[in-house]
Amino acid sequence: MHSQTRIQPMMKPMTDLAPDIHIPAGTCVAIVAPGGYAPDEAAVGRGIALLEAQGCKVKSYYDHAARHQRFGATDAGRAAHIQEAAADPEVQIVIALRGSYGMSRILPVLNYRALAASGKLFVGYSDITALHLALLTQTRAAGFAGPMLCGDFGAETPSAMTMNSFWRTVTQPTQTIRVAETGNPTLKTSGMLWGGNLAMIVHLLGTPYFPEVDGGILFVEDVNEHPYRVERMLLQLEHAGVLGRQRAVLLGDFSNYRLSDYDNGYNFEQMLAYARQHLSAPLLTGLPFGHIPDRVTLPVGAHADLQSDDKGFVLELSGYPTLRASL
Repeated sequence: MHSQTRIQPMMKPMTDLAPDIHIPAGTCVAIVAPGGYAPDEAAVGRGIALLEAQGCKVKSYYDHAARHQRFGATDAGRAAHIQEAAADPEVQIVIALRGSYGMSRILPVLNYRALAASGKLFVGYSDITALHLALLTQTRAAGFAGPMLCGDFGAETPSAMTMNSFWRTVTQPTQTIRVAETGNPTLKTSGMLWGGNLAMIVHLLGTPYFPEVDGGILFVEDVNEHPYRVERMLLQLEHAGVLGRQRAVLLGDFSNYRLSDYDNGYNFEQMLAYARQHLSAPLLTGLPFGHIPDRVTLPVGAHADLQSDDKGFVLELSGYPTLRASL
């Protein structure tokens, strides 16, 4: 059973949402922990309080006392919480507590048809990439690469950009992302938007959870990965024939790595120059997505129209599910 505990709101300023955002009355959010447990239990309370302040009812399946090793619960417990949240007719959005690691362990036991049929919006990023790609592969259902409870809703100072992008995306049928970034190729194309964390995408290659997308627009990000490791993963996708079937690859944030004297000038820019010469798909940089405070929400499986030139790019998104008002 999910926890009915209501944690009192913390004394903190609430993130104001933009005036064009209207969260439907009766919106109910479930919190699940597919991967790691909360390193800061107070962040759980702050996140729930913020969601409630934004007008949502919150049902938390996470029990901090039930954490197991480095995970939010046992493998069976974490899988059961996802299925229970999907089966709850009151719940509309299922948000991951956090990423870390653990989604891969429970992929084989999830009932993807039931998850897709539930109509729930499954939200998270990083390790949650595995759930989104598995859903897309098994059922063609969309997921949302978006904010999680601990690091986003539960941050001491939640990002207004992240909050607004999330609520706009799940309440409005189209979104336009404009990026000012020099050095990108000139192109105009369209296709399915898919992707997420680069390490998780590569991790799923050759498994029943890796989507075979032709003519897609792939977005990737990662953290704590040295440029040569990013290059190695991109080359793996290239050698596997994945990038040759994509119309474009959007690079999000790649940060928190450390160069050394041994790199001898080989930095991210050098890696990018090499990749643009040797990979089959055009690479665009500047997507505001990744392990950063300010990030857009991206519907995995949506239709995307992309137009780029040397001054930046515009990504128009449509064809993804949104919230419906409760009866």
